[in-house]
This record gives sequence, C-alpha cells and structure tokens, in this order.
Amino acid sequence: MLNLPVPLVTVLLLIASNIFMTYAWYGHLKDGASLPMFKVVLISWGVAFFEYCLMVPANRIGYTYFNAAQLKTIQEVITLAVFAAFSVLYLKESLGWNHLIGFSLIALGAFFIFQKW
Repeated sequence: MLNLPVPLVTVLLLIASNIFMTYAWYGHLKDGASLPMFKVVLISWGVAFFEYCLMVPANRIGYTYFNAAQLKTIQEVITLAVFAAFSVLYLKESLGWNHLIGFSLIALGAFFIFQKW
C-alpha cells in the first residue's frame, strides 16, 4: 500500500465519499423526477453505501491525526466544495455572489477550528 500522509489520505477519502453522498442526495433531482419515490430512496441508499465505505475509514484514519471537531470541519468544507461543483457541473445551476460569500464565511469558521488559541 502507498505510504501517503494521514491528512492526505483522510482528505482524499472524504472527497470521494462526498461525491457519492452528494449524488445520493441530489443526483435524482435532475433525472429522477419520473421515478417513484421508493425507487429513488432505494437507489440513493445504494449509492450512500459506497459513501459510508469511504467515510468510515476516512474518519478512523483521520482521527489518528485530527480531533473530531477538525474532522467534521474538514468534511463540511469538502461537502460544500463538492456540492458547489456538482450543482454547477451536473445540475447546471449557477452560484451567485451570495453563495460564494456564505461558503467563504463557513471556510473562515474552519480557519478558527484549526487554531490553537
């Protein structure tokens, strides 16, 4: 196995898991309107299974380096970045200045989580 730094492994696993979860939560909005809700839920659960297969190891590995609050903060910032890209690229929605300011304020909050004051 590759001997990659724990922070890099953690972030890569979190990015991959968030891609699956974002698709599970929002992917059906584009093309799934014609499917019955129970099918959409079952498909989303199937996709989310892979998210868990990546998220759980990411947290377990990451907890050897980060504390729980830092792990959650990393996950939330990644979630926003993945969601923004997904929204623009897959759902073809635009992000306005208000979205960018809101996301930036959340990233600023992440800065404070990682300070040792």
